[in-house]
Amino acid sequence: MSLDHRLSPEHEALRRTVQEFAHDVVAPKIGDFYERHEFPYEIVREMGRMGLFGLPFPEEYGGMGGDYLALGLALEELARVDSSVAITLEAGVSLGAMPIFRFGTEEQRQEWLPKLCSGQMLGAFGLTEPECGSDAGGTRTTARLDEATDEWVINGTKCFITNSGTDITGLVTVTAVTGREEDGKPRISSIIVPSGTPGFTVAAPYSKVGWNASDTRELSFSDVRVPAANLLGEEGRGYAQFLRILDEGRIAISALATGLAQGCVDESVSYAKAREAFGKPIGANQAIQFKLADMEMRAHTARIAWRDAASRLLHGEPFKKEAALAKLYSSEIAVTNAREATQIHGGYGFMNEYPVARMWRDSKILEIGEGTSEVQRMLIARELGL
Repeated sequence: MSLDHRLSPEHEALRRTVQEFAHDVVAPKIGDFYERHEFPYEIVREMGRMGLFGLPFPEEYGGMGGDYLALGLALEELARVDSSVAITLEAGVSLGAMPIFRFGTEEQRQEWLPKLCSGQMLGAFGLTEPECGSDAGGTRTTARLDEATDEWVINGTKCFITNSGTDITGLVTVTAVTGREEDGKPRISSIIVPSGTPGFTVAAPYSKVGWNASDTRELSFSDVRVPAANLLGEEGRGYAQFLRILDEGRIAISALATGLAQGCVDESVSYAKAREAFGKPIGANQAIQFKLADMEMRAHTARIAWRDAASRLLHGEPFKKEAALAKLYSSEIAVTNAREATQIHGGYGFMNEYPVARMWRDSKILEIGEGTSEVQRMLIARELGL
């Protein structure tokens, strides 16, 4: 397979459009939303009008007819400026809409995807639970089929769910145990739960270290009833479904992490040229130059990694290992670049008015969400046959 990741004219045009939007629309406003811990509805609506939420989906469902590379390019450019906006897009597409596109019936696609692709509605993916974390196979949320009413009855709790409690959230796809295999292992299925369903409770937003302009909440389900037709894909195949979704999502998170790492370079280069100490710009000091050279090297390498994984996905080739490699590397170098950018900025890097302070706070979760660094290493080792 060719490793030529030069962009087509269409992909480059998209990248430039999102880059302009990020700098002209997101950058001037997002700091205030971040400090108020407020969801940026106006910005999200504009992203919807641009078609960003429909990038990788066919036009027949209201999408833009693009691909996963297009989504990654948009995420990287947004995250160069702000990760809260980027993760809202990533979760809305990769975790909210993609499960319905990949595994839904034609009726489910027609019902939900046009609204999700337009950005008029956000979807969420209810996987993580308070006592399970990385052990997604330990799901405790249950769903039993009430044959008398032909409804699923769901009980349980989910935590750390992005996009789950906004005013425009329309659904959460929930993983739940729907039975047991002969060997006692749980049969996990995925079920669509529309917002506002009786018994479905959305908690107040978490108080978070970062991603403060994104929506993250705990969800609880108490005898929540939804039609049997809300089953997503085959009964008992939910575990395999979300593993596929997470594999793809790691490419998206890697693109986002690469954007944050590159944003740290952007901000630090500008600062190093303007900030003077001892009669000259600090960028004239070799110590600063070497830091910036290493930061650029990391961001460039991370970009190659996520684009390689995306290319394999688009060509129908195995990509699990490459997605894990990209996610692991890009998330760890995002943390490193954020730390170095803060150091270059000195005391100003500790002030929230500077974007690098926000990037520092936002970076750590990238080593945790959608599979911790430890889980990525497990997956890579497994793909090596160990």
